[in-house]
Amino acid sequence: MPSRTFQNLKHEKKQRVTDALLTEFSQHSLPDAEVARIIKQADISRGAFYKYFTDLTDAYLYLYAAVMNEIHAPITTGDLTAQDYYQMVADFVDRVHHSSYYDFIRRHFLTNEGILPVRRTVEPRGDTEWAVMALCHTTINECLQDPAGQAMALTRLKKILERLLN
Repeated sequence: MPSRTFQNLKHEKKQRVTDALLTEFSQHSLPDAEVARIIKQADISRGAFYKYFTDLTDAYLYLYAAVMNEIHAPITTGDLTAQDYYQMVADFVDRVHHSSYYDFIRRHFLTNEGILPVRRTVEPRGDTEWAVMALCHTTINECLQDPAGQAMALTRLKKILERLLN
């Protein structure tokens, strides 16, 4: 996570760095990302970048957390229905498609997610909840990879959730 120095930056400078990270990680996978492009766009020194972040992965994880905090509705836990889960996925996909984060999140699912350590924000309470989380995650991935097939993916998710939870 970013250093205290980064957290204490003035809003304008922090936003400039965050915008540069979003541009870089929306256009390049984590292995292909370059500090040089980020510092040039953010108008900071290489030393400043490394004072703010340990490395590119640290910068990526900061950005991912910031994006998810902004775009992801709070995950409701407890006894949810198939319709509740379906609606959360459909709403999330809609928010992604209508946000400036679309390219970043799409690239995350397509390339970066598989090279990052697994970090769950919510731990499943059992096998069924784990299966539901996996289905929802897979459906989001499909919707971002193939927007033309989104309706079919969401319909399939709804049917499977109804069978699984009812």
